[in-house]
Amino acid sequence: MQKQRVVVTGMGVISPIGNDVSTFWDALISGRSGAGPITLFDPADFVTKFACEVKDFSIGDLLDPKEARRFQRFTQFGIAAAHQALTDAGLAGESSPVPKERIGVIIGSGIGGIELFEEQAKTYLERGPKRISPFFVPMMISDIVAGQVSICFGLGGPNFAVVSACSTAGHSIHVANRLIQSGEAEVILAGGTEGAITHLGVGGFNALKALSTRNDDPEKASRPFDRDRDGFVIGEGAGVLVLESLDSAKRRGAKIHAELLGVGASGDAFHITAPHSEGEGARRAMEAALKDSGVPREDIAYINAHGTSTDVGDPTEIKAIRSVFALHAEKLAVSSTKSMHGHTLGAAGAIEAIASILATQNNLIPPTINVENQDPECDLFVTPNKAVRRVVQVAMSNAFGFGGHNSSLIFAKPEYRR
Repeated sequence: MQKQRVVVTGMGVISPIGNDVSTFWDALISGRSGAGPITLFDPADFVTKFACEVKDFSIGDLLDPKEARRFQRFTQFGIAAAHQALTDAGLAGESSPVPKERIGVIIGSGIGGIELFEEQAKTYLERGPKRISPFFVPMMISDIVAGQVSICFGLGGPNFAVVSACSTAGHSIHVANRLIQSGEAEVILAGGTEGAITHLGVGGFNALKALSTRNDDPEKASRPFDRDRDGFVIGEGAGVLVLESLDSAKRRGAKIHAELLGVGASGDAFHITAPHSEGEGARRAMEAALKDSGVPREDIAYINAHGTSTDVGDPTEIKAIRSVFALHAEKLAVSSTKSMHGHTLGAAGAIEAIASILATQNNLIPPTINVENQDPECDLFVTPNKAVRRVVQVAMSNAFGFGGHNSSLIFAKPEYRR
């Protein structure tokens, strides 16, 4: 049986630099940082006192205010981004042109409801087990976003969550792609969401010495590929894509943002937090995506890099890109949008996939900001500081996670492959 072709017909974003796709894109191409002092808790005792928080967010009329209080921040982000994506795809409301039992949801979270975990652990220690909330487990678990999106919008197709740290959203898109190709669903909302700017979230990453401590200048703290980087900036938010079979999209006359041509995944089999020193896992994920897509590597014009602004991660990714693309690597535009929206952990793969799709739509490469002294080990064109006009027929988006989980996705203009 011939595989179904898979396209993107809807996109939704909640991010530290914009709570819809248009605002998000304007901030990216303007090089605007979303970093600032932490307001979600008092960070006085913490080594890192800043983050990329989502600002001015409201769930609006998607949930009853009383009901909304039972939804954790990461869940609200996921529902809001999913609603944007459904609306963009023309699938919101009761009159959806695709039967709702044929619409699935695969939205994961790398960390889940850590804020509630902190709160309920304190309640248990101070007041005992009888005072633990009956909503604790169903509000905290990482899969609850997929479940709540399904319930909120009446979507009865395949419904579950993928959890693979910072590759969560990339792998969610990967799995959704395969389900549509096999005919198990016509449409799937796929992506990731995260709300881990909490005492334990920031404290835990500080204990790993993974976060930047540039407290005197937060907006310049996330600096992928720069010689003076000192760690990533934690972010939050959600990204959701509506993936749909090409046949279904054509049948209902949907607007097609991009085609998902290839997906690749691999395991480093190396270390629980550090990437493989030679970038082997990243290389194999990119190679797998290229093989799956059938795209000549010379057609890739842009790579949205994982690019976290960490000492080891950035140069190993560049090394992997060089290994995969050989001489063509010199012609690539590479950038890390994490320099603006921070590292959104389990949401990163979807937020950055949307940035990659927007690059193909607009023939414009978002910059890597804060590149003042480019690291000689990160010696490709990393689109320093300013967006660059360039024709982008095909783009790649990478996401790599703790545990050695690697994801690579390839998107193209709708007209690239007739």
